[in-house]
Amino acid sequence: MTGHVAALWRHPIKGHGREAIDRVALTAGQTIPWDRHWAVAHELAEADDTAWAPCTNFSRGSKVAALMGINARCDEAAGTVTLSHPERPELTFDPDKDQQRFLDWVRPLMPDNRAQSTRLVRVEGRGITDTNYPSVSLLNLASNAAMSDAMDQDISALRWRCNIHFSGVRAWEEFDWIGHTLRVGDAELLVRERIVRCLATTANPGTGRRDADTLGILNSRFGHQDFGIYAEVTKSGGIAIGDQVDVLQ
Repeated sequence: MTGHVAALWRHPIKGHGREAIDRVALTAGQTIPWDRHWAVAHELAEADDTAWAPCTNFSRGSKVAALMGINARCDEAAGTVTLSHPERPELTFDPDKDQQRFLDWVRPLMPDNRAQSTRLVRVEGRGITDTNYPSVSLLNLASNAAMSDAMDQDISALRWRCNIHFSGVRAWEEFDWIGHTLRVGDAELLVRERIVRCLATTANPGTGRRDADTLGILNSRFGHQDFGIYAEVTKSGGIAIGDQVDVLQ
């Protein structure tokens, strides 16, 4: 099997925007650099800067659909993030220093009946992924096309918030890779598990409004609620758009 990297994405602030990148250097045992570098704790959260915490501690698209409409740009040198949303003015800020500016910006997107965002947290040395190990997420564009066909509507691959989008592989083949190592560009990744999906995927990433029963179709048409796979980087190396994706036996 040989596929190809079609797109690369990172999410500087967990649940608050995505950013397209052309290439990335992966390090064994680490997430994609600047992916989920920060997360937004809500008023009921027990999370802090000392350790990884489950996603239930953070504001995210499964609870607040409007957050799915955010785009992000990260300036690594300056340590700033720029956020945009169709209903908000563009904001450039330093998440480590300008938390109140961010909280004021995001507040109009948060429903009154949801736990409100209160602070940004960052765990030194790792991204705050949904998994309790530093993971990289991968998405098969053929599986996404199968979802679009099953739903009779265009399903943007951005709904799934994955890091690596790949093409050239039959739909759902990625589920056969659990326990196998992938060579992607110069890096190697061990595929650990399927990604079980939540309500965030029902929201349109362009508008931040719920418009697709992704979970219902996954369960009724495909017999599961999974889309994409989690992997762990086992060999450091660079990845760029167009690089091959190979399964090592």
